[in-house]
Amino acid sequence: MERQPSGFLVKQRAFLKLYLITLIENNHLYGLKLRDLLKEEFRGLGYRPNHPEIYKALHDLIEQGILFQQKEKKQGTIYQEVVYYQFTEQGKEKAEAYKKQLKIELERCLKLLEKAIKDNF
Repeated sequence: MERQPSGFLVKQRAFLKLYLITLIENNHLYGLKLRDLLKEEFRGLGYRPNHPEIYKALHDLIEQGILFQQKEKKQGTIYQEVVYYQFTEQGKEKAEAYKKQLKIELERCLKLLEKAIKDNF
């Protein structure tokens, strides 16, 4: 599961996976809540992660064995289900390893952007 540098800036999916892990660590466990929190978090920066990309990132985390889905009936409804995301048995350990790897890549990206600003402005 080792991340390889992308060459330029960190990919959006990796960025979203990082935030999704952190939000789930803080007990924000279902898809729509995660989407709303991400949109609010980046509102002032002009970044609005779209619904499909968030779910693709969640599905990647499931495929990597970090998360699993648990469906529950929504209170007060008969047919509507809410999908909660939780860490697998080894998920927290895998998530920490992912975050450490991504931190290195984010620091590299930051240096690249700082160089661009310094060299051009």
